[in-house]
Amino acid sequence: MPIRIGIIGKTNAGKTTLFNSMTLLSAEVSNYPFTTKSPQSGVANVVTLCVHKEFNVKDNPVNSRCEDGWRFIPVEVTDLPGLIKGAWMGKGLGNQFLAVAAQSDALFHVVDASGSIDKDGKITEAGTGDPIADFADVELELVLWYVKLFTSNISKISKLVKTSKYSLADAVAEVLQGIGVKKEHVIRALSDSLLTEKNVENWNEKEIQNFCWILREVSKPTIILANKMDLPYAAENFQKLRETYKGLIVVPTSGEAELTLRRAEAKGLIKYVPGEERFEILKPQELNEAQKAALAYIKRKVFGEYLRTGVQFALNIAVFKLLKMNTIYPVADPEKLTDKQGRVLPDVYLMPTGSTVEDLARTIHSDLAKGLLYAVDARTGLRLPANYVLRDRDVLSIVSTARRG
Repeated sequence: MPIRIGIIGKTNAGKTTLFNSMTLLSAEVSNYPFTTKSPQSGVANVVTLCVHKEFNVKDNPVNSRCEDGWRFIPVEVTDLPGLIKGAWMGKGLGNQFLAVAAQSDALFHVVDASGSIDKDGKITEAGTGDPIADFADVELELVLWYVKLFTSNISKISKLVKTSKYSLADAVAEVLQGIGVKKEHVIRALSDSLLTEKNVENWNEKEIQNFCWILREVSKPTIILANKMDLPYAAENFQKLRETYKGLIVVPTSGEAELTLRRAEAKGLIKYVPGEERFEILKPQELNEAQKAALAYIKRKVFGEYLRTGVQFALNIAVFKLLKMNTIYPVADPEKLTDKQGRVLPDVYLMPTGSTVEDLARTIHSDLAKGLLYAVDARTGLRLPANYVLRDRDVLSIVSTARRG
């Protein structure tokens, strides 16, 4: 299963522009409510240093791509409809929004850092909106939805605990698995809310809300994208966001700048690698005056003040820091670093911290895991047992009675 990142936030915060800049799709961008009427998914990439230079070989990527020594690994990104008050009760596109958000491994919560939208998500004068409140409004809708799902299933949870060998954590995870809640999430939320030993039927309203706040936070790790950072008032609002939400990562972004650069790069007008702190104009003679002005503005207002657009940085932070993923390169021949077709370092997998050789085998193919014997470390030649815990940038060959190419 690919890693899924959902983009949430109020209407007109710039979600769709950010989505387009990550995926180079052309979803509709406008300034009226619910431009995004249904979730749109596309492929973005996280970027990490490829291992091929370390081994002094030329690679032949298959499930990813390699540019200038950087490996681009695909992840799924979904742009979700803007949220309104009452979404947790099904108002607007609430049910659709929340159902898809629940399937995400992590969330980008986009806020208009320039304060150019009002409390209803309508365009207003820059500086008059309140990004702090915008974030809180959307988060409250998410949590109230968790509360709704949890309270409607309390009797079922209680029954599971009473009539089976289920612990409370098992029962809650069973009932809420459809929104991506796992047992480890529930255990942490129960512990942090001091409810591990209390009968769920005796929880009061405040305890339920507190538990659901924590469960939402741990089950859907979130980064705040302070968007439109090139506009007035954004810098001061960015600082307010960081001070108010100290427990969260806040990344300054400009989706508009990133989209401009990605489209110019796609046309061959500039050389730009997403995430880098510079771009190079390749064909100045083909740029019109508006394009020249746009690129100059980006160089001055975005790169000059924030070094980057923040978009690729946010993707990398979400996958490698928030979700704690490691890059693993499986090969068939640990000496030549090839698959059975002779392709060098063809694939790279994103595996959660704590994953084992057996987990990797299962991810590649269930048959490989069934016949698993051991793995061979390409760097040392050592045999690694099935329970060996993978490390970032491991290159290894899995040996199985059901070995596949």
